[in-house]
Amino acid sequence: MDCIFGNPFRPVTFSPSWRTDTALALARQMYESRDFGAMPILADALQDAGCDSPEVLDHCRGDEPHVRGCWVVDLVLGKG
Repeated sequence: MDCIFGNPFRPVTFSPSWRTDTALALARQMYESRDFGAMPILADALQDAGCDSPEVLDHCRGDEPHVRGCWVVDLVLGKG
């Protein structure tokens, strides 16, 4: 369930500047297709945009399964 809710004891500040065209395209594709295999690539795109949040980057690169409603994808898409 961490994929949907994240860690409620460690809220994440998400900078709008991390929503690059690449990050948005990756997040939209994963959200629409429900195929989250590109999560590590999303981490790279966010890091290239200046994201230095270990919570965000580690979640994207983690082994846990991702689902629609993933808190990082929702943050990128402005749903969170």
